[in-house]
Amino acid sequence: MPNVKDLKIKIFADGADIKAMVEAYQGSIVKGFTTNPTLMKKNGITNYESFAKEVLQKISDRPISFEVFSDEFDEMERQAREIASWGKNINVKIPITNTKGQSSISLIKKLSESGLSLNVTAILTVEQVKEVQKVLNHNTYNIVSVFAGRIADTGRDPMPYMVECSKILKPLSNTDLLWASSRELLNIFQAEQTGCQIITVTNDILKKLSSVGKDLTELSLDTVKMFYNDASQAGFKINTDKVAIK
Repeated sequence: MPNVKDLKIKIFADGADIKAMVEAYQGSIVKGFTTNPTLMKKNGITNYESFAKEVLQKISDRPISFEVFSDEFDEMERQAREIASWGKNINVKIPITNTKGQSSISLIKKLSESGLSLNVTAILTVEQVKEVQKVLNHNTYNIVSVFAGRIADTGRDPMPYMVECSKILKPLSNTDLLWASSRELLNIFQAEQTGCQIITVTNDILKKLSSVGKDLTELSLDTVKMFYNDASQAGFKINTDKVAIK
């Protein structure tokens, strides 16, 4: 029977809703936070810097990842250094390539050597993890985000990929492997099995944690009740007056 209390993996909340982030921060389950420009846009955020600084005022003692959004490496570097200056608990997210498919490895190496804590993101291949492993600073805390959920979206089982990535990163004792783009609660347990140190989950998945280990017969009954109540509230009717029961 799975139990949340037995988990060693760190659960990070993925989102850009400040209220939800603070609520997660006030609990004991969430150990860090990640966000990205897409999540910010979805939540109607128009001022990147003011949003980030407001979050940092409320959450100052757990890791938070903020992402650069330039497509040019020189500007990426300037953004990364500025973002890093906003707080000591920041991991600056650097995508593994720009939109032209040009590798970010040289920039990652430069930033890492200068002492920035990074979160290398948008990784989907083992080869990309090998490249990152070669250039990360052993003396700073870094995160390597492999998008296991997106791997699964292609019909591939992400678990063998994550096991291999875990082996590659094992020599870096100060670097955490992160299972990104989670699709369901089960991913938390899968991520731990593969050797990941972190998994990012959305608020929808966080809300399901109370169901971990729930009796399946009880859950079956809850499901029947849900269907019945929804049909009743919707006012559904079928005329069965002419139907004979034999």
